[in-house]
Amino acid sequence: MDALIKNYKSFLDKGKTERECVNQIIEMAAAKGYKNIEDCKKLSAGDKVYITKMNKSIALFEIGTESLSKGMNILGAHIDSPRLDAKPNPIYEKENITYLNTHYYGGIKKYQWTTLPLAIHGIVCKKNGTSVNVEIGERDDDPVFCISDILPHLAQDQMKDKASDFIKGEDLDLILGSISPQKKKDEKNKSDKKEEKLKSKKIILDLLKSKYDFEEEDLLSAELEIVPAGKARDLGLDRSLILAYGQDDRSCAFTSIQAILDTKAAGRTNCVLCVDKEEIGSVGATGMASNLFENMVADLLEKTETSYSELTLRRCLSNSNMLSSDVNAAYDPLNAGLYDKDNASFLGGGVTFQKYTGSRGKSGANDTNPEFIAKVRNAMDEANVKYQLAELGKVDQGGGGTIAYHAAKYGMNVLDAGVAVLSMHAPWEITSCEDITQIYECNKAFLGIK
Repeated sequence: MDALIKNYKSFLDKGKTERECVNQIIEMAAAKGYKNIEDCKKLSAGDKVYITKMNKSIALFEIGTESLSKGMNILGAHIDSPRLDAKPNPIYEKENITYLNTHYYGGIKKYQWTTLPLAIHGIVCKKNGTSVNVEIGERDDDPVFCISDILPHLAQDQMKDKASDFIKGEDLDLILGSISPQKKKDEKNKSDKKEEKLKSKKIILDLLKSKYDFEEEDLLSAELEIVPAGKARDLGLDRSLILAYGQDDRSCAFTSIQAILDTKAAGRTNCVLCVDKEEIGSVGATGMASNLFENMVADLLEKTETSYSELTLRRCLSNSNMLSSDVNAAYDPLNAGLYDKDNASFLGGGVTFQKYTGSRGKSGANDTNPEFIAKVRNAMDEANVKYQLAELGKVDQGGGGTIAYHAAKYGMNVLDAGVAVLSMHAPWEITSCEDITQIYECNKAFLGIK
């Protein structure tokens, strides 16, 4: 357990963006003998391969002895998390302060992102085909960034607004630097005045040019993500909890990857799928709503079957079993009125299975059939895995979705499974060490289902 938790926290520290997670997963998989499918002409039982998409989604496959037409055992999770993204034209100066203009990504409480130390992670792509990886704010000697807020002495009007309104999305701009105000120049010398006004911005751009060798115009083709600066930490005197950014849903992604690396496929082919864009509806080429997974499996079939068949692809997907691994809201004793306690998930209660997610009247849900739930329960009991069945909260309180219903469109059995999280979607989220251990054991047991 101690080694698993240590490796999990390291994964969170090194994987604060989708690209960073994919890079780690490739490194972990390669150490266990996985190869890029592009380097393989043919595949047979026992072979291990991975497939990536745009460096932001990845699938691992270990080929079993049975035909793929009989289906796979799939662990699916997402590796994107709520954050702030830099806008296309992000750097501007206002008075003597230079800012980074941002656009928030996913469902956040905007006020939670002010006055925190923040880091910038991402990539800047140049027209000549080269790219530069950017990471500022994580090392001990790095500067960090921050979004300022109004002091309480002047916040009477702000405090009258609703919590969703008193911090505007357009105000979530990072402070990149500043210069001391200069004495006003003669109004007649307007060129000097304009040059002085942009001096702070020029200093910032010169520093970026010196360190990373890109120009301001290269930010037009950049992907910069703003995340909380700092490492995952043990929480509580008993160290029973973990405080970290991005545990929704990297807690499920990491334990799924670790499970497939620590098991061996038997009859059925085993798969772990880690996708992007779940937090904004699973859209785009790297999201589950696309043909991403279908295309990956088609690529796999072309290298395993004697002749490729669209019917075999359809049968493979339809006959598969999947745990859609995503987190659930942990019961919060200080806000008990939001939960149906008898149907809530608890920190330390083990794996949380959700028969359905969605909002209110199950909108956007995958409603798992009871036969499959019984099969999963049996596998968990045989492996002595602790689990609980739960909903997100009270029926009319709200809700949320996962990638489950996107997978279910292929006709496969899909059940949501994850860990309970306190402060979900906050910059720092809380999970239980016990639950991380149990979902790892759950994932190993599921991959062995016949």
